[in-house]
Amino acid sequence: MSTAQQFPYATHLDVKFPALTVVDVPQLVDACTDRWYNQTLCQVNDSVARLGVFEPGEYHWHQHRDEDEFFFVLDGRFIVDLRDRVVELSRWQGFVVPKGVVHRTRAPERAVVLMVETAAIVPTGD
Repeated sequence: MSTAQQFPYATHLDVKFPALTVVDVPQLVDACTDRWYNQTLCQVNDSVARLGVFEPGEYHWHQHRDEDEFFFVLDGRFIVDLRDRVVELSRWQGFVVPKGVVHRTRAPERAVVLMVETAAIVPTGD
């Protein structure tokens, strides 16, 4: 598989849809031209919901020492690599990576993923 450096990350931490606004995921997915796209959709209390649109490729190995991370596949297949196992997710499946667990994510095909995490998380890891 290609290295992560070949797929620059487009990470947008701004809140795209403030409270009392309809969140239009299909419009964002259809407009996406980035190979590895991450957009904060909305904030709910201390957490955010983010949309990921991922073309085939992989993210780098990283961890979040103080935050859990939830991935929920809306379309396609998405893989979470852990040090001791590989978790493959299909449409409508989700998985929590607990804080402190080293991981990387991969998309063997185009994947659309909803992510839920604290607003303070650094998506690239710490």
